[in-house]
Amino acid sequence: MESTAMLTPGLARDLAALGRLGEDTSTESVLRGLTTALTAGVPGCSGASAEHWRDHRVLVSGSHSELIMLVEGEHELGEGPSTEARQSGGRATVTDVLTETRWPRYDALATRWGVRSVLAVPIDVAPAVLVVGLYSVRPGAFSPQGAHSLSDMLTEQLGVAMANLSEFDEVRTDAAQLQEALAGRSVIDQAKGIIMQTSRCTAEAAFEELRRISQHHQIKVADLARLLVEEHQRKSKG
Repeated sequence: MESTAMLTPGLARDLAALGRLGEDTSTESVLRGLTTALTAGVPGCSGASAEHWRDHRVLVSGSHSELIMLVEGEHELGEGPSTEARQSGGRATVTDVLTETRWPRYDALATRWGVRSVLAVPIDVAPAVLVVGLYSVRPGAFSPQGAHSLSDMLTEQLGVAMANLSEFDEVRTDAAQLQEALAGRSVIDQAKGIIMQTSRCTAEAAFEELRRISQHHQIKVADLARLLVEEHQRKSKG
């Protein structure tokens, strides 16, 4: 095979699209898009999986539910190509599970799901690690030369996609925090108004009273203000 045998124009296009983010984009959606793109775009590939490892926690996605079960079964066994790839940092290949001798328990599990050959590719997307798995129902589906070219493309495109997602998440977090801060300021202003009305005091004195009570009861000013406003609304309706 040629070194680019595993790469197709459609695959390159679909992988590049992973870096284009929308309002609903998440790690889960990127992984789903990745497994779908690999299954459709890599010649000989019958299905794909993706594992997102961070802080000893893993998020698993797969083009088929059977492959998700295979990956989770591999985690329980503690052996197999994806485990090897993650631990070694290098690609792991199973040419044929029927003749493979390194991971007999994994081979039996893969055979149960109709898998004959596997390629597992680790990709460093700090602070996380992705392990991408490609599976075929026929032996010898993934050549070493093609795997090298595919690894390079995955590293490049997924690096961009995950970096964009990280920046996008930061923006969304900042926006949520700003919205929360504005909401907190609004309820504090309402609480100050209630205190000013009942105590006939200035805005500054009302805020000082809020702060004094919050410190005494060890509760945040915004939470105290929310309780005061809710209580005032209940009394008004009564």
